[in-house]
Amino acid sequence: MEFCPKCGTRLVPTQKGKRNLKILLACPKCGYEKSTKEKIVTAQRVVETVPKKQIAVIGREAQKFHTMPKTKAECPKCGNVEAYWWITQTRGSDESPTQFFRCVKCGYTWREYS
Repeated sequence: MEFCPKCGTRLVPTQKGKRNLKILLACPKCGYEKSTKEKIVTAQRVVETVPKKQIAVIGREAQKFHTMPKTKAECPKCGNVEAYWWITQTRGSDESPTQFFRCVKCGYTWREYS
């Protein structure tokens, strides 16, 4: 691994020319180029990004539209037996989804893991 003498950025192997292909080390920031007679060995690296863990909970404003399905489920807070429900994948894809409930009467939200 080599660095640019002008700006210190890592030099990247690049090809130049169509007929006489030359492999150069070039700076992607300032454009500095260095020819090399040495063999350039590159390694590919796969970088995986992990999304931030977020739980989708329907907000109170969206609840006012009453478009969510209802089911019979007892609210642990007020004892009402009717609730809105929705399903969200909160854990790994190899695990079952989480079912959320929101009481129609008091608006209390709870979840059940399958």
